[in-house]
Amino acid sequence: MTDVFTLTPEEPLIREFVRQVAKKYGRDYWLVKAREGAFPDELWQELAKGGYLGMMIPPEYGGGGLGLRQMAVFIEEMGHQGIPLLLIVVGNVMDAVLIARYGSQEMRERYLPPLASGDTRFCFALTEPTAGSNSFRTSTSARLDGDEYVLNGQKMFITGVDASDYMLVVARTTSFEDAGDKREGLSLLVVDRRAPGITLQPLDMGVVHPETQFAVYFDDVRVPRGDLVGEEGKGHRYLFDALNPERISAAAVAIGLGRFVLDKAVAYARERVVFDKPIGSHQGLQHPLAEAKTHLELAAVMTHYAAALSDGGDKVTAAAYANMAKLAAADAATEACDVAIEVHGGSGFSTDVDLITLWPFIRMLRTVPVSREMILNYVGEHVLGLPRSY
Repeated sequence: MTDVFTLTPEEPLIREFVRQVAKKYGRDYWLVKAREGAFPDELWQELAKGGYLGMMIPPEYGGGGLGLRQMAVFIEEMGHQGIPLLLIVVGNVMDAVLIARYGSQEMRERYLPPLASGDTRFCFALTEPTAGSNSFRTSTSARLDGDEYVLNGQKMFITGVDASDYMLVVARTTSFEDAGDKREGLSLLVVDRRAPGITLQPLDMGVVHPETQFAVYFDDVRVPRGDLVGEEGKGHRYLFDALNPERISAAAVAIGLGRFVLDKAVAYARERVVFDKPIGSHQGLQHPLAEAKTHLELAAVMTHYAAALSDGGDKVTAAAYANMAKLAAADAATEACDVAIEVHGGSGFSTDVDLITLWPFIRMLRTVPVSREMILNYVGEHVLGLPRSY
């Protein structure tokens, strides 16, 4: 495993690439797209041209063959430039990993090259209104009918489905009631977003972001049997190969955004003069800023370590650190945003300053893609060896 404190050769290049992209398609561009409810296609294509959307896709399918550690650096720097894109997390991390590891040869050849080139976009459909964090209670069903699955059910909080060509859907091919082992019976299906029987309903969220959240309804949607990822009913065995990278990626988003808001706060604290002194010279502001910086960088080390463990194939240890990294990063980013708003005083609540704009997004990362409480449950049970608490 690579020493987490030693930069890989790619990492400085990745950060510099994102900085250069941000000069063309930076925070102002991102905000315009977010307020219009429009996907930032130009930014997406710029990332694709650089080869960064396919970093985790094997070279034989047009990707870079790099690991989660490099992808985490990329996602982190996107946040640091104020231009986070969640579709990269769900499509170019989660879906790419699952298709590359468990998809058939035909599936890999069909979906991975256009995913790497940016010509095709994927989203991920797991969450349901009645299942919540208990994914085994998924009720969306996929019934085999000849050479096709017939998909029925509902998904909630699906990011960017309107801007996607395909979604990877978690469905039950054996109902929860009929499954002997309740973990069994989940299957993963690649579903064409334009297939008949799919209805999208945008959700009115208080988060400024260019990727809209949707409720998705499936009404007798037909999916070719060849679009089953891996074995039928064994999806739970694959799912955490995507969910743990998702947690690491979410941590990277949080760290990047935390640095973005903290940079704004530090710059303001240097320049703003009250009572003949820069406000940053007072310990009442300097210490909270220093603490926020310390917590962000501690979380960053944890996140990079979790990514390196994941790349090294240690799934059990990687899962523990992925959860702890996500908790630490989301808490640190929330702290940084709160401090940044406080440093700006009343101006911190002005949308022109662009801090209160980010508050709901950063705060959201404490709850999604997995809540603090579920992470603490996991750490208590699987790391500390305490009795199951839920």
